[in-house]
Amino acid sequence: MKNIKDYNLEELKQELVEIEEKPFRAEQIFKWIHQEKVKEFEEMTNISIELRKKLKEKYTICNYKIIKKQESKDGTIKYLFDVLDGNAIETVLMSYHHGYSICVSSQIGCKMGCKFCASTGINFIRNLTSGEIVEQIIAVEQDTGVRISNIVFMGIGEPLDNYENVVNAIRIINNSKGLNIGARHISISTSGLVPKIYKLAEENIQCTLSISLHATNNEKRSSMMPVNNTYPIEDLIKACKDYIAKTNRRISFEYALAKDNNDNLEDAKELVNLLKGMLCHVNLIPINKIENGNFTKSSIDNIMKFRDYLNEHGIVATIRRELGSDIDAACGQLRRKNLEN
Repeated sequence: MKNIKDYNLEELKQELVEIEEKPFRAEQIFKWIHQEKVKEFEEMTNISIELRKKLKEKYTICNYKIIKKQESKDGTIKYLFDVLDGNAIETVLMSYHHGYSICVSSQIGCKMGCKFCASTGINFIRNLTSGEIVEQIIAVEQDTGVRISNIVFMGIGEPLDNYENVVNAIRIINNSKGLNIGARHISISTSGLVPKIYKLAEENIQCTLSISLHATNNEKRSSMMPVNNTYPIEDLIKACKDYIAKTNRRISFEYALAKDNNDNLEDAKELVNLLKGMLCHVNLIPINKIENGNFTKSSIDNIMKFRDYLNEHGIVATIRRELGSDIDAACGQLRRKNLEN
């Protein structure tokens, strides 16, 4: 049966027409699912018993089960969810002064093979559907009772490799009749799938695009991120400039600092030259140490010098606050441990 959470509002209206129901009922159903967060069709008390029965016969309401939940002393909560087919995904809730942010997964496993990522080594199984992406937000809000205000597509998987489902999930999340989270509060992180960056620029979705850059030349970046062999830095930066020109939105470049690899002053100089003149921000990330990984975290002194150099030379740079370091913070670590047990 179909997962009713997979449909955006317009698609749900069409579904209602196909089962010979009035399309305005779609708004009621959509609100029950995303605002009231009901787990059963029987809870939709303002629609007829006949329609509830029809919905139950044709659709399911995806309700995740929590396999494991870890809570950090800094308030971060990491979930391992059963996606109801024997597979598991990770979702992280983070608390900031401006509200709650959630980091969602977009795939079960990942194809990208980035050398510093804990998801590397977890075989790619499949894409998550739109509803399975949205359910991460609903399940966390149900469990905690908090109102999530910011969404980050930076969990397990490459969001732009699951392009259609991710974009549709954003439309569902963004809808005022549902979760009503503004597009400007939604960030998509990509390792650099250049054709999809051009495509996203045409969508007219005012979300934030984050690029996992992590190096300033092709040799070094390819050694960290195999995707660079297909889409080298020159092509990636060209696509980013096109995205900025079409959307007038600032791009955030993610740069994970690894000791004695990409964290020296020469790297900072190259980064300034690469990004000069672009509407952008650099998010410096103290890299997470992962099991069997070759990279270790740069020293705080090096990280601060790197940040200061960028800021002094016209590139706005900040250091990402470290959250959940005591609960397997790197994406994929909790799932890897679960698979090993």
